[in-house]
Amino acid sequence: MTFAELKLHPDLLAALPSQYQQPTRIQQLAIPVALTGQDVLALARTGSGKTLAFGLPLLQQIKLQQAKLQQAKLQQTKQDEAAPQALVLVLVPTRELATQISTVLQPLAQAMALKLVILCGGIEQEKQIAALATGPQLLVATPGRLLDLLEQQLLIPDTITHLVLDEADRLLEMGFWPDIQRILARLPVQRQSLLFSATLPAELEEIASRLLIDPRRIEAHAGNSLVDEVEQRCYLVNKGSKAQALIGLLKQDIWSQVLVFINARDSADALAKKLNKAGIDAAALHGNKDQQVREQTLNEFKTGRLRVLVATDLLARGIDVTALPVVFNLDLPTSAPVYVHRVGRTARAGRSGLAISLVCHAEAEALAAIRTLTGSELPLHALEGFPVTDRVASGERKRPPRDKQANRRSAGKRSIKQFKSNSSR
Repeated sequence: MTFAELKLHPDLLAALPSQYQQPTRIQQLAIPVALTGQDVLALARTGSGKTLAFGLPLLQQIKLQQAKLQQAKLQQTKQDEAAPQALVLVLVPTRELATQISTVLQPLAQAMALKLVILCGGIEQEKQIAALATGPQLLVATPGRLLDLLEQQLLIPDTITHLVLDEADRLLEMGFWPDIQRILARLPVQRQSLLFSATLPAELEEIASRLLIDPRRIEAHAGNSLVDEVEQRCYLVNKGSKAQALIGLLKQDIWSQVLVFINARDSADALAKKLNKAGIDAAALHGNKDQQVREQTLNEFKTGRLRVLVATDLLARGIDVTALPVVFNLDLPTSAPVYVHRVGRTARAGRSGLAISLVCHAEAEALAAIRTLTGSELPLHALEGFPVTDRVASGERKRPPRDKQANRRSAGKRSIKQFKSNSSR
């Protein structure tokens, strides 16, 4: 199948980059349905082309809507004419993902004479207000900044006819859900809603279904699965040996670029310093970084000027690096679906990739959850030069209860005299 067979506008087809020769499976399934105006719940692996799956049909629809609006304006007096209003709202959990989507859709929007504006934190609000004044038809926004603009009445959403929740599972979680509810309450009830995600836990299914009206459910791949092109390896190492094991692997294999995921922000900075001290060019990226620093670091990594990027899960859903060869999990994520998003940063768009996890005994429960979710065996291998001396936690108490009671009695003694008086009895 070709993109032309999907009945897309000639201007869109002409603007598609040359690397998009044939639509991916999610694009083949979602584009025809979205073009009809029906609500969609789409599940597809990371790196499978979800942005174009919702972007192409929406660009085409709003171009048609814009033509109708312009025709209607011809019948108005100049005094009645209003600036173009936003028709599409794309909600995403991170600034990086907003930028990634904009990078993909902006050239296509320009080809259709449409304007796209990003609304997210870390950017001066005044600049975004000025951009809104130009009358964009597409808004790509993070919930926090969008809600700020709505509550200040700097953005009137009455003309929104299409809503997209990209990485919907993240947006429906408790961290974002209150803001999402407040945003939805301000949007027109009559709209097309599209939910896209690589994972959707069972507990979020009901919430997702309440946001949609008679949706078409599309599953391009088995739920929570990974692309066949990604090779997964797990090494059992001591918890305190992970940084040195990573350094050893990075020096042993000369990968052009490496993305390392870690759970804590402070640990990300500390690891980047260790890597640099070992002669490995690295930088850390997490939510505490200034937006300008985040953009500069990410740009250096994407352009190949930075070899190793150490990131928290903030970036698991926002990095799209062409031909990224390997992803490391220095820490296993506590949430199994996050593993799917992390590993999905490699082996994108049909390319092959490698995902390496350094696992300690304390992460056995997290590893079991990942195995269950993904259906992958993920056997643990020994890593040469790093013998495992840590012991598996037995679950037994380290000290008998009576010893703790003795400690509490000792802690209650106020002076040396009390100890002496008791010992002489």
